[in-house]
Amino acid sequence: MSSPFMFEKPLGMKDTLPLLYDRNEEVTSQIAEEVRLWGYQTLHTPALEYYDTVGAASAIHDAKLFKLMDRQGRTLVLRPDMTAPIARVVSSSLKDEPLPLRLAYNTALYRTQEHEGKPAEFEQYGVELIGDQTVSADGEIMALLISAFEKTGLRHFRLAFGHIGFMNALFTEVVGSGDHVHALKQFLFEKNYVGFKRYVRKLPISALDKNRLEQLLSLRGGPDMLETAKELVSSSDALRALQEVQEVWNVLESYGVSTYMNIDLNVVLHIDYYTGVVFESYGKELGFPLASGGRYDELVPKFGRQASATGFGIRMDRLLEALNHIDRPLNQERTLILFSKERQKEAVDEAKQLRESGKCVVIQHVTGIEDLDTYTSTFTHVIQRIGGSAS
Repeated sequence: MSSPFMFEKPLGMKDTLPLLYDRNEEVTSQIAEEVRLWGYQTLHTPALEYYDTVGAASAIHDAKLFKLMDRQGRTLVLRPDMTAPIARVVSSSLKDEPLPLRLAYNTALYRTQEHEGKPAEFEQYGVELIGDQTVSADGEIMALLISAFEKTGLRHFRLAFGHIGFMNALFTEVVGSGDHVHALKQFLFEKNYVGFKRYVRKLPISALDKNRLEQLLSLRGGPDMLETAKELVSSSDALRALQEVQEVWNVLESYGVSTYMNIDLNVVLHIDYYTGVVFESYGKELGFPLASGGRYDELVPKFGRQASATGFGIRMDRLLEALNHIDRPLNQERTLILFSKERQKEAVDEAKQLRESGKCVVIQHVTGIEDLDTYTSTFTHVIQRIGGSAS
């Protein structure tokens, strides 16, 4: 195996340079303030977790996990998601806190990559509402996501939500369980609708049932579409799921955010522990989701506490791309004070005074007045203390 080049980074890792970092901090603070106003409290969990607990419960495919061993020979993982760590905390450190709990986080996640282009480390801002099994909680989560996007200045986005219970019930009615269901969901997750249709046509089922599956692909739109969906199913589980979708839509209308919404009964997320309403949000002209989430009522009980849950996660790198403001001037103005050696105390005192008033100030020692453009090109205001002049 060859040694890496001097400036080479591990596959999927990247540097975040100052301009992008500052923009990310700005957007993150806008989201965090909105989340705080909705009553959510922020927590932090360690980057390393035990494989046998959080790693196994995360439902991220085992091949995607970064694994290492501690000195006692136990297998650790770099956290691949935050939902499982929060379930661990809710069932341990917060076990005596009354439900519901509204929790938020902003942290890096890690998943191995086999090809260039996909990040192995990415920042995610998310919230979890633990202990509320009502449709009001599902609506609150989606309304909060929309409100957070609005606070960042994002306007051109859509949020599509469905119900994994409806899809599971339809598939059970038509093909039972097992490999066929897994294959059908994989096509939907990949948005490979051509592959879905081809697979359906090869299934050993009746033409009527094949038609039922293909009609699933058309179940997108407003609540009127739910009447069409009811005609495809007969089980009580499927009808109950559709009723929940209608009720969630009503909740979203009460928040005044239904203009951003679509119902899409084809939504499948990459994590398989979702049990109810699921959703994805897309920005204009971007071919990947900015955020996703949904209800996962079976995860927290695995850690010993009986509690339902719902939440979302925002991919911050994708949100910044959707905002497309990375190259705009930063909101913060910067002042530069240039000083010669004998006037350093004067420059330090003036910088201190300006900083106390909330201004961003850089002081720079220079040995002459040549090439001052080298120092001043990125600053909004320059104060020179060389030779006693000021500008």
